[in-house]
Amino acid sequence: MDFINRFITVVTQIHPTHPMIVHFPIALTGAAFLFILLAWWRKNASLEQAAFANMALAALSTIFAGFTGVMDNVKNYEGEAPNAAAKVALAALLFLLTTGISIARFRNPQLFAQGNRALYATAYGLSFLIALSLAFLGGVILYGF
Repeated sequence: MDFINRFITVVTQIHPTHPMIVHFPIALTGAAFLFILLAWWRKNASLEQAAFANMALAALSTIFAGFTGVMDNVKNYEGEAPNAAAKVALAALLFLLTTGISIARFRNPQLFAQGNRALYATAYGLSFLIALSLAFLGGVILYGF
């Protein structure tokens, strides 16, 4: 029981939670981009559905990553983490883009088949690039520039 209490204390009070959560939006946007490219190449509706599912999960995980990032900034850097304002702006943009893609696709399941595939795939790629930019800025906080 002592181990469980120590583990909970470390995870919730000592160890920053943001690094544990932030990998989800990065991986999910990357997987979504890969699946949409494969769906376009193979003309496969199942791969497009996988891309959509990953993008919807990326939108949700961005909320948690952003929340834990702000909390860790306040707790560990007293609100003065390097590039914090840029990270907040990019995180908000990532959330809006992933949520917009997900809502548009949810409202029109045939969006990929009927719409402009290049624009749709570009939005997926842009979300992945934003996630990678956020990852780079997070690395700057830990390791410097």
